[in-house]
Amino acid sequence: MRPWKLCGVAVVVAVAATGCGGGAGGGPDADQGAPGQGGAGFPVRVADCQGVATTFSAAPRKIVTSNAAALEMLLRLGAGDRVIGTGFPPGKGTLPGGLDAAARKVPVLSKSVIPKEKLLGSGADLYIDSFAAMKIMGKAGDAPTAEEFKAAGIKHLYLASTACAPMAEKPQRDLSGVEGDIKRLGAVTGTAERADALVAGMRAKVGKVRRAVGDIPPGKRPTYFFFDYDAGTKQPVAVCRKQVANAVIGQAGARNVFEGCDGDFKPVSWEDVVAKNPDWIQLGVRNRGDAKANAKAFDEAAAFLKSFPATKGLAAVRNGKFLRIGSERTTVAGVGTADAVEEIARTIHPTRFKAAR
Repeated sequence: MRPWKLCGVAVVVAVAATGCGGGAGGGPDADQGAPGQGGAGFPVRVADCQGVATTFSAAPRKIVTSNAAALEMLLRLGAGDRVIGTGFPPGKGTLPGGLDAAARKVPVLSKSVIPKEKLLGSGADLYIDSFAAMKIMGKAGDAPTAEEFKAAGIKHLYLASTACAPMAEKPQRDLSGVEGDIKRLGAVTGTAERADALVAGMRAKVGKVRRAVGDIPPGKRPTYFFFDYDAGTKQPVAVCRKQVANAVIGQAGARNVFEGCDGDFKPVSWEDVVAKNPDWIQLGVRNRGDAKANAKAFDEAAAFLKSFPATKGLAAVRNGKFLRIGSERTTVAGVGTADAVEEIARTIHPTRFKAAR
């Protein structure tokens, strides 16, 4: 067991791990000890954003997830039958095949942030928190304290690549933080082999993108603006260098126009956006629950940019260089993050992908 910093956040890890600004690796911030009362691989020790460790002597049996991304991870890991509730549920039909049917069976504790009283009284033994530090989500400041979680018998695990991002020392430039989240959940739930397989699939997908666009010099990469439509149109919110979206954009062969700002999210002005004059704009829309509603939201986001005096003259807007990719797959950790990398790269570098076949 040795200390390690996940983008500047002290954690505890077992085997080799990479930094968040480096290569494509990224081990979990979990220390798997000798087999114990919980079976092979336990106890497992994980740390929160401040480095405070929690030990799991056995896999949790009753889990509550803060949002659809964490729920999807557990479903893909084969631990979905242990989820007794979620916030920010996935819309019907948004998950593929059997995952969607399994997600429909999970009780919805809130359509947004789970109220503190409901979370503490849920009967869970683990709460997986995707965005504790993301104030932009609203109500996050009313989250239970460590003492309240302990009194309720609930262990608290963060998805570090999103929840801990504001405290990071370095930018997120690859998906190692997301991979670490998946591996950490695999260790805690006793599904480490499945976690390794999921990470291998992500790496294969991102590796294909890297082979197609990785040699493009930074100065020749198209510039890219993630327009968080649901964060409000009066004042845009930029994704900065410590947000996982920065890694998604960079891995796809583009340049985040707001990579220069520190932290994960930052309110900016429309004058700032116009000055950046992005080559491409992603219409970041949160899932509405069905394909028709999502399409309408994407149309509304595009219509706003086409009619708003400050943005209607931008070349990207005039030429319709929009990407309709949901916010969650870009800004919240999950297997779908690798899919977003591929979709962005295929859209903005179609010729290179054809040549790579």
